Amino acid sequence: MKTITKIAVLLFTYSISAQTAFHNYGNIKMHANASIGFHTDLTNDGTLDNDNEGLAGFYSDSETRTITGNNKATFYNVEIDATNNVELKNSLGVTNELSFINGKVLTPKSNSDISLDFMQHDFYAGEDDNRHVDGYTSVTGTNEFTFPIGDDNRLRPMKLPTQNQNTTFKGAYFNEDPNSPNTFAQSFLTNQKQVFIENISQLEFWNLKGTNKTTVTLTWDNQSDISAITSNIKQLKVVGWSNAQNKWIDLGNSNASGDLTTGQVTSNEFVPNDYEIITIGSGVVDGKLDDVNIIFTPNGDSTNETLVFEGLEQYNKNELEVYNRWGNLVYKTSNYKNDWNGKSTGKSTINATDDLPVGTYFYTLKLGKTELSKTQKGWVYIQR
Repeated sequence: MKTITKIAVLLFTYSISAQTAFHNYGNIKMHANASIGFHTDLTNDGTLDNDNEGLAGFYSDSETRTITGNNKATFYNVEIDATNNVELKNSLGVTNELSFINGKVLTPKSNSDISLDFMQHDFYAGEDDNRHVDGYTSVTGTNEFTFPIGDDNRLRPMKLPTQNQNTTFKGAYFNEDPNSPNTFAQSFLTNQKQVFIENISQLEFWNLKGTNKTTVTLTWDNQSDISAITSNIKQLKVVGWSNAQNKWIDLGNSNASGDLTTGQVTSNEFVPNDYEIITIGSGVVDGKLDDVNIIFTPNGDSTNETLVFEGLEQYNKNELEVYNRWGNLVYKTSNYKNDWNGKSTGKSTINATDDLPVGTYFYTLKLGKTELSKTQKGWVYIQR
């Protein structure tokens, strides 16, 4: 059990009722080498801001230590040594280092406004299955950062790379089925997905918030049941539930490592706030792409003007061929960009700029990351 060793206070007003809360109404300033130990709950209705230096510790052998108040408390160094956890009912800021000694930091998963905030991308240590943030953590800065987040007695990190500008991101982990989550009002049905997505985890997901583009690395452990998603980790990808489209979108795989028991997968760049939640999914393998039939209307009204294959941008190579009902090739291209507007380029066409007539056409789309390893077929109906 830690004790108070030294504290420097410029203006300090507090009350203790039955020794159950340290209640600050005034202005506390901690200088370098100062230390304060909270062996009771903290309520901050005054000033405890990021000008503080020194160490603040939260300690308990048996009770849950709580932090409440109208104002956010921010300290330089923080250590958590509370066997029965520290519960945040208002956000707690850390501007330098945090040490997990005993217990977890709990934040309400139904309210992302309350979080443990790392305010300068700085250091923490001691995290494991029994010592982490069960709820939301935020980070502000430019350095690479791994969120020390989990659910109950399970650490489930999420990693961000170095940023090219000062940014703020916030995240939490949920050991829940996205089809029937406990902490969200909506369901995220795993059968509502882009065609290039084969399977989606039904055991866990993360919530990542932020307005700047970034990649993210998601991890898995022996409880993630990755073998139910794929037998080949190279097929894994990060997928996100799109707020705009209300379905799962392929966020890519720029790198995957590990095995079916433990590992990690990194997405391509995306804007976190465009997606309600993210998790691990897999891409389709060769021979498993079902026929996908598409209608598009290249009539000049700026809506549905081109033939679009959702998720195509996640593949580095592709080749598209389109045939009319007599089997004549009317369009062929490599590295297709979802930009065909229904004009023929086939050899049998008299004028290569002619609009193809209304009707049904048949396509073959080959695609892959490094080679053309997958094939999708279907029909497309041009309607003007």
